[in-house]
Amino acid sequence: MERVTLRIPKQQIDEVEQMVETGEFPNRSEAIRSAVRDMLNEQDGERDERGRNRS
Repeated sequence: MERVTLRIPKQQIDEVEQMVETGEFPNRSEAIRSAVRDMLNEQDGERDERGRNRS
């Protein structure tokens, strides 16, 4: 795995921390990895839809 440094507004980090505290995610890194996976999966789905609509 590669390390990535990014800047996120404090309010968003506080919300991620809340998800960690409630047990939704084991840590901030996993919460952010999950968000990136969801975003990539959504993009893949949109690409598939555009391809099907052309047929």
